[in-house]
Amino acid sequence: MNDTARPRCHEATDLESARQALARVLPVAENDLPWRALAYAHNQLGSSAAFAHGVGAALIVAELRVGVDAVAASLLHACLGDASAMEAPLDAHPADRSGAAPDFDATFGTAARLARGVAAMARIETLATSATDKRLDPHAQLESLRQMVLAMVEDIRVVLVKLAERTHALRCAASQDEATRQALGQQARELFAPLANRLGVWQIKWEMEDWAFRYLEPDTYKTIAAQLDEKRADREAYIQGIIERLQAEIALHGIEAEVSGRPKHIASIVGKMRRKRLSFEQLYDIRAVRVLVRHEIDCYTVLGLVHNLWQPIPGEFDDYISQPKSNDYRSLHTAVIGPEDRALEVQIRTFDMHRHAELGVAAHWRYKEGGRQDVAYEEKIAWLRRILEWKDDVTDSREFTEQFKVELFQDQVYVLTPQGRVVALDRGATPVDFAYALHTDLGHRCRGARVNGAMVPLNTMLENGQRVEIVTVKEGEPSRDWLNPALGYLATHRARAKVRTWFRQRDVGEQVGLGRSLLEKELKRLGVGDTNQEKLAQRLKFGKVDEFLAALGRGDIGQRDLVNALQEPGKPAPALIPVTRPRTRVKSGNPVTIPGLGDVPLTLARCCKPQPPDPIAAYTTVGRGLTVHRADCASLKRANPARVLPAEWVLDANAAFEVDIRLKAFDRQGLLRDVSDVIAKDRLDVLRVNTDSRDEYAYMQLTVRIRELQQLSRLLARLQHVQNVIEVARG
Repeated sequence: MNDTARPRCHEATDLESARQALARVLPVAENDLPWRALAYAHNQLGSSAAFAHGVGAALIVAELRVGVDAVAASLLHACLGDASAMEAPLDAHPADRSGAAPDFDATFGTAARLARGVAAMARIETLATSATDKRLDPHAQLESLRQMVLAMVEDIRVVLVKLAERTHALRCAASQDEATRQALGQQARELFAPLANRLGVWQIKWEMEDWAFRYLEPDTYKTIAAQLDEKRADREAYIQGIIERLQAEIALHGIEAEVSGRPKHIASIVGKMRRKRLSFEQLYDIRAVRVLVRHEIDCYTVLGLVHNLWQPIPGEFDDYISQPKSNDYRSLHTAVIGPEDRALEVQIRTFDMHRHAELGVAAHWRYKEGGRQDVAYEEKIAWLRRILEWKDDVTDSREFTEQFKVELFQDQVYVLTPQGRVVALDRGATPVDFAYALHTDLGHRCRGARVNGAMVPLNTMLENGQRVEIVTVKEGEPSRDWLNPALGYLATHRARAKVRTWFRQRDVGEQVGLGRSLLEKELKRLGVGDTNQEKLAQRLKFGKVDEFLAALGRGDIGQRDLVNALQEPGKPAPALIPVTRPRTRVKSGNPVTIPGLGDVPLTLARCCKPQPPDPIAAYTTVGRGLTVHRADCASLKRANPARVLPAEWVLDANAAFEVDIRLKAFDRQGLLRDVSDVIAKDRLDVLRVNTDSRDEYAYMQLTVRIRELQQLSRLLARLQHVQNVIEVARG
């Protein structure tokens, strides 16, 4: 796991061993509640693996120092069981779920309530499948998720007990089958470790990430662990010399401090290697020390001493004290060239900062318990409450699930209003996100933005410390383009939900009309001919065309979903033709087949230039074989009907295609460069470019290599937003 001893799985199933283990971490209990809960759990579960698991979770909770109620809840939760709790309503009596005694609540009070809250949190484990499992009722799933979050909000200890329970499950999974290890590792990586990080409980976060990495990438894990072990003795001797030198220097300045080596977390090592594309030898924090001091001012004094002793490495200093992380993490990080020209990382923080860094929201619990105000604790609760507020904007369980996951992983940026108010936003947020964060109406009326006094595009990503001013109109409405992820106007799910809600609340008749207009616009833009709207509605799970059009009009159907639906399963993508254009006579690999004739020489008519999925027909030409026309081709309509044969497109789903794109814009210097930049960002190949300037307009004809319809749709959308572009569509 790291340079420290690996946490162990508690496997003892007898009551006396469990009592002794708890006594070591609870030498002076506030009352006898943990011992009564322990006896109750053993009476209910006997000497079983479930009992041992409950004790293991309770030991971890005890280390978090959040009170005996939480310790007891860990033991009682083992009696309730997650699986049965999933099937029973939240207000169901414990006896209804596990056969618990009728006086369960009266006997254990707050601990019983916490145990039921932890059981409710079992629903979080379904987040990985809820978005795709069609068997789950979306409304029931959504309500379950909301109730889960509600349990978390009502008492933060519910989350901590659940995290402890999952941590112990990870510890014990080492001796279980690979499928179990994989499942637990995936849950930890996707949900529980990010949740621990968001709540600042780094002690659990790091352990979860290491276990998950060990189970999901065992070969890479073993490689890094071997590299750490290979030079362990040398590294420990080196670190000990650093510690002694630092302790002596700090003592000379009369500062009370504790200096120690910093544990190495393999998951963080690999994460940094991948993030910065470094080799193991290039990492700065393989050799690392941590300095703990009494006062904040001492942190900066020690930093000066460190930089005076050894040369700092440029770009490797972070001040998380003056600018804490979104989870309230505070510390100074620096990297220096230490003795023997070896890179060395030094972390400097106060004892309180260290306690909060390791325990996060658990360290703040005592403030809450004592009735005192604690800003960091309230921020965590505010985050959970904000999730509950989504109920007004989100009506789909899949959307809720994705929002919840994104919220877990999002880091934050801090920007200022013109009045100097600090606003926290998810990293990647834009001025439009900022406007909606301030007020929904301000977001709707947003038409421009000034960042540090300069006008910027509305899809500009905001950075820490910027001052943002929103330019509005008196009456306005959101733009449909804001919902297009390819254009990058909205990065936060909350703002996106508000925009969708606005479109959802418009008059149904107006929604249908708007949806029909949007569909026609998209079909024209992609060059797709007449489309069966009934089949299109069915592919998107709508019983009627008007329902489909209304959903499209109010923004419930994204551009990606629409484009995917336009492509029938097993059929070629619309608006695409093979990269290898058919030669005059192709004897094999034809993109067109004639039912009943097999592989015959074909040519594509130059008069109408048929392209998938255009309806087509083949005309028999004497001495020249078959020529493929569009079904509505004027030449074909004038031909002898007896010579016309039905034809179908047959293309490899993995093939690349050539697509012609026409573009009209106001002519200006740098236009072609800007268009090329957009195409280059999508990593697409441009095969041909023709430009023509007439009067004040520029006309471009581009041929681009495309692999899927989504690429075409995204490219057209981005080209439309190039400055001075008037119109862009398939050529």
